[in-house]
Amino acid sequence: EEFFGEEFFRRFFGGDPERMPQRSLGSGVIVDPSGIALTNAHVIERATDIDVVTTDGNKHRAKVVGIDKKTDLAVLRLDDGKGTFRHARLGDSDKAQVGDWVIAVGSPFGLQATVTAGIISAKARQIGQGPFDDFLQTDAAINPGNSGGPLVNMQAEVIGINTAIVAGGAGIGFAIPSNMARKIYTELITRGKVTRGWLGVSIQQLTPELAKSFGARDPRGVLISDVVPESPAARAGLQPGDILLEFDGQKVDGPADLQRAVGLAAPGREARLKVWRDRGEKVVEVKIGETPDERAAPRGGGRGISLLGLEVRPITPEVARQLNLKSTEGVVVMRVDEASPAAEAGLQRGDVIREINRQRVRTSGDFERLTKDLKEGDRLTLLLQRGPMSLYVAFTVGRG
Repeated sequence: EEFFGEEFFRRFFGGDPERMPQRSLGSGVIVDPSGIALTNAHVIERATDIDVVTTDGNKHRAKVVGIDKKTDLAVLRLDDGKGTFRHARLGDSDKAQVGDWVIAVGSPFGLQATVTAGIISAKARQIGQGPFDDFLQTDAAINPGNSGGPLVNMQAEVIGINTAIVAGGAGIGFAIPSNMARKIYTELITRGKVTRGWLGVSIQQLTPELAKSFGARDPRGVLISDVVPESPAARAGLQPGDILLEFDGQKVDGPADLQRAVGLAAPGREARLKVWRDRGEKVVEVKIGETPDERAAPRGGGRGISLLGLEVRPITPEVARQLNLKSTEGVVVMRVDEASPAAEAGLQRGDVIREINRQRVRTSGDFERLTKDLKEGDRLTLLLQRGPMSLYVAFTVGRG
C-alpha cells in the first residue's frame, strides 16, 4: 500500500500533493538582432514557460510568435523584442552540395554550446515525417537536445535547423533546409500563421502499368485521380487521368514532390503545369489557392482542440484507403493526450469522428467550427468509427 499517495495528502493536508513541473531542454538559434529565434515546434509546443540561455550565460524570457507543426518549426521572441542580440545569418541551402563540410551546434544531453562537425550526406531526403519532408542529411553528431539548433556551413551561415535523428543510426541526422525555414519564419513573423498553396487534386504514384494504360511514354510524374469541384485545379481545367509532369519548371517524380511544391507556393500566384493528356504534353496555367482547412498556428489558437486534448487531420483519399474507409468524410484522430478527458473516454489514435453533439462532421473545418467555442464544463458526445464499428463516447470538457 502507498503510504504517501494522494489520499494521504487529502486526509492530512486537505489537498492534493503539489505537482512538480516537468522540464525539457532543446536548442535554437537567434536569427535577428531584435531577439527572434528559430527552434523546433516539438521542442516548445507544450511549454508554459520558456527560458533561453544564450552562450554568454545570460537567461532571457521567451514568448512563442508562432508554430508550424507541418515543418516542425517554431519562432520565439526574446525579452519582448526589447534587447539587441548577436545573431546568425541564414544562408542559401540550395547552394549546399553533398560532401560540403558543416557544423552542428546545440546542447545535446544538456551540454551547452556543443559543436560537432561532419559533411552533408544527402539532400532532399524524405523520412516519412510528412508531405514537406525535404531534409538535409548529415553525419555530424546530432543527439537528443540538439533539436532546433543550427547546421552551419564553412561561411558561418545557417543552412539548416537540426530536427531529427535515426534511432540507433549513429552518423545519421537531419536538418530542415534554411530556405524552407526562412519562408516559414517570415510568414509567422509578418502574418502570425503559415499559408499554404492548394490545387485541389487527389494524386497517386504513377506505376509502369498505369503509365501504359494512360498512354504515357514512361512512369514519371503523378496521376491525378480526382479534382475537387470549384478548386483552382478545376478552374484551370485539370482532369482526372491527367499526368502531372512539372510544376513551375520543377520535375514532379512523385506525390511528395507535388505536395511540397504546391504547399510552399504562395496563394494567389500563377503557376505553369506541364501535364500529359491524350498522348501529348500540354501546359496549363493555374492560380494557386489557399488550403481551405489551413489554420493559424500562433500560441493559444484552437482553444477547443486544446481543451479536448486531441490532434485531428482531414481524411485524404490515401488515408481513407489506409483505414479502409468508404468516404473521406470526418476527421481522423492522430494523437490523444494521455491525461485528457478524451483519453479517459476511450478515444484512440485512428478513430474517425463522424459527429459532434449530433452534428455531422464532414471536414476538418466542421470540426474546428464545432469545437472552437468549447469551454471547460461543456458536455460533448462524439460519434466515432473504429474499424468496422460505430460507437458513441461522451465526456465533460476539461483540462484533464
